[in-house]
Amino acid sequence: RLRRPWLKHKCDFTMVASDVVPPETKRRKADEMGVGSSCIPAEMEALWPAYEEKMKAEGLHEAAIAAFKYNYGVLLSGESTLIPESAIGSVESVPSLESMSIAPDPSLLKTTVMLKLNGGLGTGMGLDKAKSLLTVTNDNSFLDLIAKQVESMQKEHKTDLAFMLMNSFATSADTLEALSKYKHLATGADLEFVQNKAPKVTAEGFAPATWEADRSHEWCPPGHGDLYPAMLGSGTLDKLLSKGFKYMFVSNSDNLGATMDLKLLTYFAQSKAPFMMEVATRTDADKKGGHLAKDGATGGLLLRESAQCPEEDEKAFQDVTKYKFFNTNNLWVDLVALKGIFDKNGGSIPLPVMKNAKTVDPRDKASTKVLQLETAMGAAIQCFDGATALVIPRSRFAPVKTTNDLFALRSDAYTLTKDFRITLAEARKDMPPDVKLDGMYKFTDAMEKLIPNGPPSLIDCKQIVVEGDMSFAKDVIIKGSVTFKNSGASKEVPSGTYEDKTVDL
Repeated sequence: RLRRPWLKHKCDFTMVASDVVPPETKRRKADEMGVGSSCIPAEMEALWPAYEEKMKAEGLHEAAIAAFKYNYGVLLSGESTLIPESAIGSVESVPSLESMSIAPDPSLLKTTVMLKLNGGLGTGMGLDKAKSLLTVTNDNSFLDLIAKQVESMQKEHKTDLAFMLMNSFATSADTLEALSKYKHLATGADLEFVQNKAPKVTAEGFAPATWEADRSHEWCPPGHGDLYPAMLGSGTLDKLLSKGFKYMFVSNSDNLGATMDLKLLTYFAQSKAPFMMEVATRTDADKKGGHLAKDGATGGLLLRESAQCPEEDEKAFQDVTKYKFFNTNNLWVDLVALKGIFDKNGGSIPLPVMKNAKTVDPRDKASTKVLQLETAMGAAIQCFDGATALVIPRSRFAPVKTTNDLFALRSDAYTLTKDFRITLAEARKDMPPDVKLDGMYKFTDAMEKLIPNGPPSLIDCKQIVVEGDMSFAKDVIIKGSVTFKNSGASKEVPSGTYEDKTVDL
C-alpha cells in the first residue's frame, strides 16, 4: 500500500509487481477500488507536468505524449493490470486459412502497405546492431531477404508494393545503409518512421526517473504497441490515407515467414473487419507466448501476454489444450478504422498497459528501482469492434528470438523458396524441431564455433540438446530426440547419423 500525503484527496493504491486489464473493465475496476474522478486527477495534476515538460524537451510529438499520458494514468489508478482466469474464457475455434477457397485479388495491393517492425537490437544474441542485419542463410540477412521478397512481389504482380519500416533510434542508420543498394525500395520518410521512447517511472513515488551518470537510461522503449501512436505522430498514418491506402499488413522483421499473402489480403478486405490477427495452433514450444482469449464481460477477443498473467494462473496460461491459439504478431489493420479509433479517443489508443519492474541502470542492480510502461500491438484486437482472428499455417511463423531459433533456421528443417521466403520443410508437417543449446552458445559468435561446417541435418529431428563445449563435424544427421554431452575440453561430434540416444563425448 502506498500513501501519498501531498494529494488533495486521501487515496490508497494497491500496487502489483507486474501486471493488464481489458480497457472496457477499467472504469468499473476504478470505481470498485474507490479511485474514481476525485482521486486520479489530483495525483495526475501533481505529477504529470514534469513528464510533459521532459517529453517536450526531448522533442517527442503529441501522439507519443498522449500515449504515455494514458499509460501513466492507468498506473496512477492503482488498478491491477493483470488478466486473471476469472476474467476470460478460451476460444474454441477460429476460421482457418487453409480450409478456405479464396480467389486472390491483386488489385488490392495498390491500396495496401506492408510494414515491418525493425526497432530491436540483437543484444540478447550478443549483437550491438539491428538484429535484422544478422546473416540468416546463403549470405542473406533478414533485411536482404525482406527486400528481395518485396521485389519478387512487385515483379510478379507488376505493381509498386508499398513497403515501410518502423525503426528505432538505434536501428535507423544501419538499416537505411543496408537497404540503400535496393533501388526498388522507397527512401527517407517514405521508407521509415521511428518509434518513440518513454520516460522511466520511479517505482516509489512515480516521479520521472533521473540518472545523471547517463541520461539515456532515463528512457525506455514503449513496446511495439507504440506502432500506432508513432504512425500518427510521425504523420505516416495521415500520409498513407491521403494517398488512398486502406490496408496495412504488419509483422516483425525477424519473422521471415510473414510475407504479403494475396489470399490473406483478399480475405481481410472481403471480411470488412477493422483488424485481424494471424494466429497459429499452440504446441508445448509456444506455451509461454501470448495466447488468444475471450473477454468474459464482452465476449470479444483479447490477447493475454505472460506478463499479464497472475502467478497462480500460470499453469492454466500454459495449458495448450485450453488456450489453443497464439498470436504470431502478423496483423492486418484497416487504416481508416485506426484513424477512427484515434479520433474517438482524443489522439490516443487505449491499449492495455504492462508494467515492467527494472532498475534505472540495467547493469546496476543497486540503482533506482523503476517501472517501464509498455504496450503490445496485438492487444489492439480488443480496441476494434468486430476484430477477428484467422488460423494460418505454421509456415508463416518462423521468428528468430534466440540462437536456438537461428540454429534451426539454418538447417535443412527450413527451406528458402524462389520468392525468398523461409518456410518449414514439407516433411516437418508444420512442426519445427526443438533445439536446446547450452547457455554458453547464447551469443551468435559462440554458436558459429559450434557449427563451423554448418548445422547438422534436422529434417527428421524431434529434439536436439547440446550440453557442454563441442563442435559438429560435417555430415551429422539427427533423427528423433538426441542429447550431446561433454563435461571436459571441447570435442568434435563425428560425422554420422544419431537417432534417439544420448551421446556422451
